[in-house]
Amino acid sequence: MLGQHRRRADVGTPRHARGTRTRHRAWERRPVVRHAGALVVIASGWSYQGTPVVGQINELDRVLDPWVCRSTDGGRTWSREGTVEIPSGAPVLIPFGDIERCDDGLLGVSFYSDAEDGLHNTAWFLRSQDDGRTWGEAVMIGADNYNETDLLYLGASRWFAAARTRRPGRIDLFVSEDGGASWQCHGPLTSPGQHPGHLMRLDDGRILLVYGLRTQGLRGVGARFSADEGETWGRPVVLVDLEDATDVGYPASVQSPDGTIVTAYYCNGIPTHRRYHMGVVRWCADD
Repeated sequence: MLGQHRRRADVGTPRHARGTRTRHRAWERRPVVRHAGALVVIASGWSYQGTPVVGQINELDRVLDPWVCRSTDGGRTWSREGTVEIPSGAPVLIPFGDIERCDDGLLGVSFYSDAEDGLHNTAWFLRSQDDGRTWGEAVMIGADNYNETDLLYLGASRWFAAARTRRPGRIDLFVSEDGGASWQCHGPLTSPGQHPGHLMRLDDGRILLVYGLRTQGLRGVGARFSADEGETWGRPVVLVDLEDATDVGYPASVQSPDGTIVTAYYCNGIPTHRRYHMGVVRWCADD
């Protein structure tokens, strides 16, 4: 049973573009991190067949190669710098989730590969040892049934991966105790139809997972907390109820200096309009 979580306020202030990251085409996935005074983004996506129609799901053609992009002026201008090494047996890699930084400065990010039959996905962990310019040393997180995966570095060579399953469409937790060299599945974090997820550590030490709610009669954004480094997780709560939408989710969170959490998400319509919508909710992570 999902409970309601107290939220401070919905934020409706318009947002304005600060700069153009890159001129990639079509849909994009873009992990990002600020590192060594620079912003690093890995952008990918899919090309369309024919002319895409705004507001509709269009037929996709092929996966675009990942681009490594970098900005040293706070996101105003960007340049392509670097490469992504595709592991053997993976026809293409699609980036997803946050780029995470380790204690020693090494960066880690997740990708997933799409099999040629279109029925199987594999989640991968890739590292960069040169400030995010080149990515490689791919390690498999989960094979055949895992795609959109978000990472969290916990310290002392320990990593979490919140991996979306292709079937039945939930989030499984993978853990690495050796700096990403190997991964073990620790079971599901959500029910079917609840995905994908975003992990972050709060200022009080707890780990927060936010995720899309995509089940019939329950559409919106959910959250769970762990106060013991992922050993146990509290009951799910509903942050946003989007019962009028049919396509929702992809949330991501940050914590403000005042301790409140800001979670952004998207959906394909709200009561005031039926276009695609990016919403932001500011809420309190009460005990």
